[in-house]
Amino acid sequence: MLEIDTPGRGTLDLEHLLLDVNGTIAAGGVLVPGVAEALASLESVLHAVAVTADTHGTAPALRAATGIDIIVIAPGNEAAQKQALLRELGAERTVAVGNGANDALMLREAAVGIAVIGTEGAARAALDAADIVVTDIADALALLLEPRRLLATLRT
Repeated sequence: MLEIDTPGRGTLDLEHLLLDVNGTIAAGGVLVPGVAEALASLESVLHAVAVTADTHGTAPALRAATGIDIIVIAPGNEAAQKQALLRELGAERTVAVGNGANDALMLREAAVGIAVIGTEGAARAALDAADIVVTDIADALALLLEPRRLLATLRT
């Protein structure tokens, strides 16, 4: 668990990390360099789960490379499916990371929503829904690895 006492926001007790796949931890279906190592470093603090419609058919390879659960959702209405998974994990205990319009609901509802503007860009809806916006997945994961940096961004 990652506990962060945030001035103006209260204490965040974070247990889960919910990650979008394409455009967030993978580009064109290929895992972004450094993601597997960062997730391994976070393993003792946060339970990481990734969610994808598996557009590129790479979910099994990504699961093997990262060692985390990769949940494959059905094509169509992905936003609602991602939101349902967030609620199953416990939105108030989850950090959500994504870049697409279909990530906006989970980013808005999560305890902390982080939008990533990676090589595939980011949807305006994701940016508007997020608490934090970063330019690379490595930056998002680094915030979780060094919670004082997260605190500095979130305090009011």
